[in-house]
Amino acid sequence: MLYTQVADRIAGFIESGTLRAGERVPSVRKFSDQQRVSVSTVLQAYTLLESRGLIESRPRSGYYVRARQAPPPEPRVSPTQHVPVRVETAATTLRIFESEKEGTLASLASALPSPELFPTQGLIRAIAKASRTLGAGMHRYEYAPGHLPLRRQIAKRSLEMGQALSADEIIITVGAMEALNLCLRAVAQPGEVIAIESPTYFGILQVMESLGLRAIEVPTHPRLGMDVDALARLLATQPIKAVVAMPSFHNPLGSCMPDERKQALVELLERHRIPLIEDDVYGDLPSAGERPRTAKSYDRTGNVLLLSGFSKSFSPGARVGWVAPGRFFEEIKTLKFMNTIATPTLMQAAVAEFMHSGSYDRHLRRLRAKFAEQVAQVGDTVSRFFPEETCVSRPTGGYVLWVELPASIDALELYDRAVAKRVRFAPGPIFSPSGGFRSCIRLNCGFPYTDQTEEAVKILGRLAGNLAKGTMAQSAGG
Repeated sequence: MLYTQVADRIAGFIESGTLRAGERVPSVRKFSDQQRVSVSTVLQAYTLLESRGLIESRPRSGYYVRARQAPPPEPRVSPTQHVPVRVETAATTLRIFESEKEGTLASLASALPSPELFPTQGLIRAIAKASRTLGAGMHRYEYAPGHLPLRRQIAKRSLEMGQALSADEIIITVGAMEALNLCLRAVAQPGEVIAIESPTYFGILQVMESLGLRAIEVPTHPRLGMDVDALARLLATQPIKAVVAMPSFHNPLGSCMPDERKQALVELLERHRIPLIEDDVYGDLPSAGERPRTAKSYDRTGNVLLLSGFSKSFSPGARVGWVAPGRFFEEIKTLKFMNTIATPTLMQAAVAEFMHSGSYDRHLRRLRAKFAEQVAQVGDTVSRFFPEETCVSRPTGGYVLWVELPASIDALELYDRAVAKRVRFAPGPIFSPSGGFRSCIRLNCGFPYTDQTEEAVKILGRLAGNLAKGTMAQSAGG
């Protein structure tokens, strides 16, 4: 990307000391003329540099080199239970997210982007064109595997994922959550054991709970992803039926497994003939650089069920997802018919039209830069206003932050206190079937950073600090 090259050039000036902390960066117009690139390219480059914490924007003044400060440490890899447990997190999760309806100062809980970041007018135009093209055909069921033009567009994009899927390998679903549900039903029966990352996305736990599956947690690094060696040891002692993982921009950690670890994971599970369900819903959202390869790209036996969707990158309300289930294709196709019969035809056609026009790629470029900026801004505020010993993840994609508070702070108690201040977040225990991560929280950075966002994060920091001090006082008095 041209804007990343421009950003790297300026970053080089900063690293070499040519541009020093506090100095003004050339104006957008001036740098555009100097480098003979467009103003929009320079703006994208400066946004990327802001997300990296190298420069900052000052109202009516321009861009300046930011003073360096040591980033907070990363969250630790927590010890996990090495025995299967029943999944019973739905009630707590529902309590947390139902309260969001009561109004908040800022949207820090649900991992949903702001509606204003989505291409509303572009989707309206795509729906109108799809309606004209389909005519009365929009009323038909589009039985699995789904709308062929959409499957072709997804297959075309699979080249960026390091593989070459064909349209005939893809099944369209009602969002990625239906795809996950179908995959788990295809590979396991109630009571059987599924290995998951720890922490993991609470939606995975909800589906497992609804299907009566048991979970075993695998330690997961905040940058490198699932510990493949730890998984190998579990496979030797536990009756694991399948593994569910989010190798690229994991929710909630933001980790992205290096390619060699993805390959090792796929090869390990192929040897054991244990399926891997790969959730890639954030794969299209790197903060910078190229889209990461999927684990599926290393699959040679059809053992990986790759699923994704457009809720995080295009429109949650469209409810369009997909799965490339490998050797489980026929089972998934049958289950899809039994589950929802078909995915709405018009929305499939509209998403296909939006992708075919090239609008999706243009939208993604803007969205990635915006998310990177917002994550950096929230992370910076956390580092300045949260208690000492707070650890913060360093995601390279997506738009959530995982924050590990001092061990004395209970995230659920912090949540109750924050709700009274109209601030909500996702507490750590809902990301673990064993109730772990009691001192951790997840913050959504999917909304534009505003004064309200900053105030909400500051409130959380003050409340966390008060809890930490209260615990210290009790210890001193006890």
